[in-house]
Amino acid sequence: MTPDQFKSEMIALLPRLRRFALSLTRSGPDADDLLQDAVTAALQKWHQYDPAQPLDRWMFRVVRNLWISEIRKRKVRLGEGQVDAAESTELQVESRPEEVLTAQQVRQKVADMDQDLAEPLMLVCAEGYSYRETSDLLGIPIGTVMSRIHRARKLLIASMSEGEYVTQ
Repeated sequence: MTPDQFKSEMIALLPRLRRFALSLTRSGPDADDLLQDAVTAALQKWHQYDPAQPLDRWMFRVVRNLWISEIRKRKVRLGEGQVDAAESTELQVESRPEEVLTAQQVRQKVADMDQDLAEPLMLVCAEGYSYRETSDLLGIPIGTVMSRIHRARKLLIASMSEGEYVTQ
């Protein structure tokens, strides 16, 4: 793979990478910073990429690893806050008002979830990865992925069935 081919494929992945970064950071500005750092790292280390594996998996792993490093740095710095995902407008789509409210409420519920549950849920449900791909991407057993997604879905259903969402 040439550097130009690598860049072209990476550019095509940017919207998906940004959504994933947003699901990790729960902040538009932090997601943008994370994505910029990931792209910079990938461009510097493009020769380490194995063309036999899908580029999206490699890039998602780069984003996730950089975010883990950032969390560790923030623990040292204490006091660094994040913008709540519910306040973010990046994931809003034009639709009926009750659908927008429900989407905001679901996004808030996912943002409130433990990171271990939210990551596999977003990769499978929002990004369309299989359980196996998610397992490989996160470096956890496939059974753990299935269990976490099951628990995350149960949490969402339970919290949304408590009458906290808008219906017609």
